Amino acid sequence: MRNRSISSTMMSSFVVTLLLLGTLCNAQLSSTFYDSACPNALSTIRKVIRTAVSKERRMAASLIRLHFHDCFVQGCDASILLDETATIESEKTARPNDNSVRGYEVIDKAKAEVEKVCPQVVSCADIIAVAARDASFAVSGPSWTVKLGRRDSTTASRSLANSDLPRFTDDLQTLISRFGNKGLTARDMVTLSGAHTIGQAQCSTFRDRIYNNASDINTGFASTRRRGCPSTISAENDKKLAALDLVTPNSFDYNYFKNLIQKKGLLHSDQVLFSGGSTDSIVSEYSKNPTTFKSDFAAAMIKMGDIQTLTGSAGIIRKICSVVN
Repeated sequence: MRNRSISSTMMSSFVVTLLLLGTLCNAQLSSTFYDSACPNALSTIRKVIRTAVSKERRMAASLIRLHFHDCFVQGCDASILLDETATIESEKTARPNDNSVRGYEVIDKAKAEVEKVCPQVVSCADIIAVAARDASFAVSGPSWTVKLGRRDSTTASRSLANSDLPRFTDDLQTLISRFGNKGLTARDMVTLSGAHTIGQAQCSTFRDRIYNNASDINTGFASTRRRGCPSTISAENDKKLAALDLVTPNSFDYNYFKNLIQKKGLLHSDQVLFSGGSTDSIVSEYSKNPTTFKSDFAAAMIKMGDIQTLTGSAGIIRKICSVVN
């Protein structure tokens, strides 16, 4: 009887272990997560993103940035999409996002189309991640295999958005620290900054840099940029846009890094990547080898997409991305 009891106990423990392992496996992100539950999810998202980028090339950079700003606050959980409510302080109105982050309506459109095919199966967090990949590829940038299975948060944090997201005034060590806090290396930081090659910035974010006659900016470049960014501060002037890369603003390439070497970084937080510091060698490497840059960019985007994800029974699948439902 005692041996039978021991065997029964061991069998029960074995079953429990299997169940726990199964739960852990199910909670892992996987590129095949929707293969059975929603086989047309990725193609549906891709169609929406291609349409949006074809209408406005700038949207590609906006969608990549949206993914970045989502993952840096509470992890890649689509918290950035939540609107303000009595219980939710929306991240949309945080200083780094307000009147700056774009692409919300594109994600909403993709979600609506996916809902028609597979109601409440695909998370908003996954749609953001896939949209960033598809946006990159749509402007000749790299593609990568997106791991799926993220779930959506039921909360947002404007305070974390204000404290954790990089700022255009950050120095190199601050940037390295901010990325390091998210498990990303200095190389990852330089790599991901390369997405600025297709981005634009508002005059208010680079006015001081082009008018202060500093030694870390090309004088001809500063003069050219002043034409589109008046020194007079006003709501209208502050919102004037300028391409971060003047040479090939609509193509995902490596000119961003060439610009930095020539002291033609538009934002202070761009130029500090090549300013006699520890990341100079990385910028130099990418300026000479676009293949390495694109490969590293894809790897860094995958790594960023793993930040504090909600999986398994954590979080929810929102039916509408802007509200908890």
